[in-house]
Amino acid sequence: MNYNEIRRKTRAISVGNIKIGGNAPISVQSMTNTPSEDYAATYAQMKALEAEGCDIVRMTVPTIEAAQVLGRLRESDIAMPIVADIHFDYRLAIAAADAGADKIRINPGNIGERDRVKAVVSKCREKRIPIRIGVNSGSLEKELLAKYGAPTAEALAESAMGHIKILESLDFFDIAVSIKSSDVFTMVKANKILASMCDYPLHLGVTEAGRGEAGCLKSALGLGALLTSGIGDTVRVSLTDKPESEIEAARNILKALSLYDGGYINIISCPTCGRTKIDLISLCERLEKLLSGYKPNRKITLAVMGCVVNGPGEAREADIGIAGGAGEAVLFRRGEIIRKIKEENILEELEAEIAKLCQNRA
Repeated sequence: MNYNEIRRKTRAISVGNIKIGGNAPISVQSMTNTPSEDYAATYAQMKALEAEGCDIVRMTVPTIEAAQVLGRLRESDIAMPIVADIHFDYRLAIAAADAGADKIRINPGNIGERDRVKAVVSKCREKRIPIRIGVNSGSLEKELLAKYGAPTAEALAESAMGHIKILESLDFFDIAVSIKSSDVFTMVKANKILASMCDYPLHLGVTEAGRGEAGCLKSALGLGALLTSGIGDTVRVSLTDKPESEIEAARNILKALSLYDGGYINIISCPTCGRTKIDLISLCERLEKLLSGYKPNRKITLAVMGCVVNGPGEAREADIGIAGGAGEAVLFRRGEIIRKIKEENILEELEAEIAKLCQNRA
């Protein structure tokens, strides 16, 4: 899918060397969970995230010491942009910006008096860094909770628009917005409402999604519902796990939607049926392990189909594939049958074909 054909039109902002919104690729984010005052631990975690393919990293800045660590990190060999996560104390936002933060994440409404918000905005304008407005169902304003009775989608969207108007009133428009909820329906509806009300890029995520498969599933449903509607410019999968796990999960979601802007091997395989005459399940398991070391410079689609009845036709867009028979398979490329191969040679033949399509192997 060409995402830009259905994509909501937004402004583009720059977070360090990464563009968010406009026609920019969907970036993947995570957040450190080390004590922010601990330079060594936070540096090590950021390097691990960077190695995993994280585009943007966020760290909480609860103290001046943490802001100083952010400055040291910015002076290190960490190449990805660093976002400072600020709550309540406007002075920490200013300190983080001075230390080199590439973006400031705040809720203008909980910073305090207008002069304090104005001071943060002035500093961000001076440093030419954007502000992300972060609205969360767990920290909704009391007056909106009273008005709606719960952190509904409408309440979250109204909160976000209120924060946006505060920044706009100060002539500041270098903004990204996130609305997060642990409830998938609420998160999706709130972002759809907000998307219809402004043109700022949106950061998507299901907050407090949990861990493991359940957390990934909730995130996939929320992100997928919005991205397939053309809504969303950057994502985070929030898991109770190592931050690096969030990157893999987000990348897999983007791959499933054909929105991952990088090279990988996309294996499509049939669920098997009574016509299947080869051990397709075992073959796919072995293929996944065998091909995990290959690093193509583009998306390569490999089809592993159980029979020749529908195999070549269903996978005609595949770069290479097989369709099983009785103790054998036919090898096909782009739906065209090339030759027959014995079942025991399938793995070897497919690896050879994939190797031809890849530029290098890790």
